[in-house]
Amino acid sequence: MSRIGKKAVPIPSGVTATRNGNELSVKGPKGTLSMPLSDLITYDVQSDAIGVQPANDTKRARAFWGMQRTMVQNLVTGVTEGFSKKLLITGVGYRAAAQGKTLKLQLGYSHDVNIDVPEGIEVKTPDATTVEISGADKQRVGQLAAEVRRWRKPEPYKGKGIKYDGEYIFRKEGKKK
Repeated sequence: MSRIGKKAVPIPSGVTATRNGNELSVKGPKGTLSMPLSDLITYDVQSDAIGVQPANDTKRARAFWGMQRTMVQNLVTGVTEGFSKKLLITGVGYRAAAQGKTLKLQLGYSHDVNIDVPEGIEVKTPDATTVEISGADKQRVGQLAAEVRRWRKPEPYKGKGIKYDGEYIFRKEGKKK
């Protein structure tokens, strides 16, 4: 039994959820999000909550149960509060600047790295070494953060690179004489 799946997803005021055939749409103050529905799960959309139950007693349906409930919860949270990731840049001469729909990174390469920001995602740089990525879709926010981090992952000797806020970098001792 899924402990997560048993709980219905509450719908706050100002948010509406509708089921259109094989798709669930949630509309709120931060926009509209939708997801395709699985045939292994039954969705009970009411005015105040969305219930998620396995359609049958197969192992695969029970495996999908908790994940599908979490995905529905992410839709509701995304249209009400949104999601954000904060990246910290460490290293001499490493910096970032948000210019419109482009994030410009200087990471020690012979050229600047320009990353196009997708629609629905907002990127801010409060200072030259901090990047804040926010938006309604949790998957797209995390994907953009991972793509930015991929350009210069933190290294264990000096700790230079791009890391998530709160991420611990295991430091290694350098070479001894």
